[in-house]
Amino acid sequence: MKLILNTVALFAVLASPAASAVEYRTVLPAQSTIGFNFSQMGVSIKGGFKRFVVQMVFDPAKPEVGRAQIDIDLASIDAGSSEADEESAGRLWFNRSVYPRAQFVTRHVRSLGGNRYEMRGTLTLKGRSREMVVPVTFTPGKAAAIFEGAFVLNRLDFGIGEGMWADVATVANEVQVNFRIAVIGK
Repeated sequence: MKLILNTVALFAVLASPAASAVEYRTVLPAQSTIGFNFSQMGVSIKGGFKRFVVQMVFDPAKPEVGRAQIDIDLASIDAGSSEADEESAGRLWFNRSVYPRAQFVTRHVRSLGGNRYEMRGTLTLKGRSREMVVPVTFTPGKAAAIFEGAFVLNRLDFGIGEGMWADVATVANEVQVNFRIAVIGK
């Protein structure tokens, strides 16, 4: 099925800038996206989530104290078709009646230099939690700063696409999660 959560997890997400002495806290939802790509029967499928909440605090002068929490409403999925969106709700995929959201919470932010960061944290999806390392690039701007990144999520680690959908020849295990979070500082 074409819904693989990436994002889950979500991808999840972001939380670390670099460069000035501004603390970033206010996320601009209309300018932010969480998306995913995966392969189903050899065809590349793109999707995303329309509703998510990002809470973050980041000071480029002290990235190590940065933190973020990203909560994704799994019912807001756009997996390419209404059939795929509906299928994603079921027990074999997200089991949304039991697990309505995915969450990523940072534990540590590390500067890699050149406005690049590494966020370590826990992604919880479908009742399973896994440690993740998420690379993030921070781009300061006049109107808003942008956090962007991408990582690979292995859907089977979270029980996404069980039963007949567990065959990775039908739906690839690897889901590319990508995100763009716009924030303003104070």
